[in-house]
Amino acid sequence: MNIKQIAEKAGVSVATVSRVLNHPESVAENTRERIQRIIDEEEYTPNWFARGLNFNKTRTIGLVIPHTLNSTYMEIVNGVEEVARQKGYITFVCNMEGDPEIEKKYIDQLVTRRVDGIIMLYSFGLDGGYIRWMKELEMPVVTIGESKIMTEWDSVRVDSREAMAKMTSYMLECGHRKIGFLKGTDPDMETGSMLQGFRNVMKASGIPVEEKLIVDVENNIEGGYIGMKKMIGGSPEPPDAVMATGDEIAYGAMDAIKELEYRIPEDIAVTGFGNDRMSSLMEPKLTTVELPYRKMGIYGARVLFDNIEEKQDKNAKHPAGVIKLQAKSRIRKSCGHEGRIGEMF
Repeated sequence: MNIKQIAEKAGVSVATVSRVLNHPESVAENTRERIQRIIDEEEYTPNWFARGLNFNKTRTIGLVIPHTLNSTYMEIVNGVEEVARQKGYITFVCNMEGDPEIEKKYIDQLVTRRVDGIIMLYSFGLDGGYIRWMKELEMPVVTIGESKIMTEWDSVRVDSREAMAKMTSYMLECGHRKIGFLKGTDPDMETGSMLQGFRNVMKASGIPVEEKLIVDVENNIEGGYIGMKKMIGGSPEPPDAVMATGDEIAYGAMDAIKELEYRIPEDIAVTGFGNDRMSSLMEPKLTTVELPYRKMGIYGARVLFDNIEEKQDKNAKHPAGVIKLQAKSRIRKSCGHEGRIGEMF
């Protein structure tokens, strides 16, 4: 039974039934009770999607992420969904599998389904024409993490360049000079920022960077393992430290170092980035940079819902803004400075 049949059975207009569903206080008590009784008897369920279109809202948002297997991304998802649930919204989580074309297809589908807004995590980048199309739609969009499109819409991110620079400075304080760098391939812009932070500190300290000790790797344990083997095999002497742009990369590097019978941190110190849950369970425990992933999701969702509400006000226009959250250095045994284990802020 549809809303029209409910109205016919109750002897009222479709508009009256709609008011009972949306604003029951505006309908006379006797009429409201009669209509509600029929709704209950027929077990009528409103078409919430169609109802949303009538009010220009579907109470859904889209969340496009690079990979679902990355635990750090799922922490961001958790933060977004927490806020969405509080707002009474459903979140469509879309896994683009690191493919820009899949990212575009998901955005097309989310627009077709008339979601009220979209959050993009570490976007692989949209071309200028695609961005203009989305802006013409006046679709509320928020980006999380560093990406090429983060200046186009409101964004939430951590300054990864500064975070890696601080960790590099600390490694120099620990006495390390020949430092290798395992750079993950994704997200490319963020890992590029980390590498720049590393280079800046090394240059400012007057310590030359050995280019053969900078190795691009897949952003996973296997990538770190292969990259570390390549780094050690390509140098007459191994580095006395290696810094990775992700914790999983660092885990793989640690496995390779041990397999080659070097000690951590006595022969080669290791640092990661992200503070994955496993980082404090490794042997030795991994020194790493902690990013507030869940908080990034919460802030990103809050900004998006602010924008969704502002969209109803045609005069509410503002330039793209940015929220920068602070990273923390988690100093543990793998960095080679056992006398100062704790947290560096």
